[in-house]
Amino acid sequence: MKKVLQWLDENLEEVLLVIALAAMAVIMGIQVIARYIFGASLSWSEELTRYIFIWAGFLSVSYCTKKCISIKIEQFVAMFPRRGKAIFKGVNHTFELILFLYLIPFAWKYLLSAIANGQTSPAMGIPMYYVQAAPLVGFILTAIRVFQRWIIEWKRVFRKEGE
Repeated sequence: MKKVLQWLDENLEEVLLVIALAAMAVIMGIQVIARYIFGASLSWSEELTRYIFIWAGFLSVSYCTKKCISIKIEQFVAMFPRRGKAIFKGVNHTFELILFLYLIPFAWKYLLSAIANGQTSPAMGIPMYYVQAAPLVGFILTAIRVFQRWIIEWKRVFRKEGE
């Protein structure tokens, strides 16, 4: 069980994003073949690709957080010594954590309203709450990843110089 959790911690977002990208490429490739070779367009392909793209967008926030890939002021942070960098990043992660913990209840309410609404997608007829669950899942995963980074940075701050 520990190995499974460790594997998920290390690879979850990457695997899901690769699957999403491959699925979008295959679906749009099938659409192109159907349209230009067989002269028949698929009614569901663009819709499904759009929904996969939405999920990939929210999952990518978690991935970027985990890998520390974000827009930041590297030159400014680079001026600090090691502990100063850790303090700056720790404070930054604190604000990020507050933001995502703040957003989670709104994403939950959004999902509940989508479930109550009962709307289905026009071409495929799938419940829209499958798509509208993406913000909630993305924000929860991102909050977890920010918390992991937060712990790492604050450990660096409080570590003795010789360690």
